[in-house]
Amino acid sequence: MLSRTYTLFRDAILAEQQVTCVYEGRPRELCPHIIGTNKAGEEAVLAWQFAGESTGSLPQWRCLKLANVSGARARDGCWHEGGSHRTTQTCVNNIDIDINVHVRKLR
Repeated sequence: MLSRTYTLFRDAILAEQQVTCVYEGRPRELCPHIIGTNKAGEEAVLAWQFAGESTGSLPQWRCLKLANVSGARARDGCWHEGGSHRTTQTCVNNIDIDINVHVRKLR
């Protein structure tokens, strides 16, 4: 059974909504792009973090284990995404939804 957080992020991808949450003690503002499970079978999302707090510079891609996310809320707002990918993403091993494949190709 999917977690409540997974369902919220999945629905946000399908609606191209932003997500605000706390991850590892820091508030984050994200646009989720790919969701599924990682190699360990844990729920994970690859998201573009455009605001909030971070140990590194912003904006940038983030790989989040959804078990470590709290207070997640979807909201309407401008959709943000990163530039070109230099390497294949390794965050989500078993992809459920990829915005570029499952959402935008349907339009």
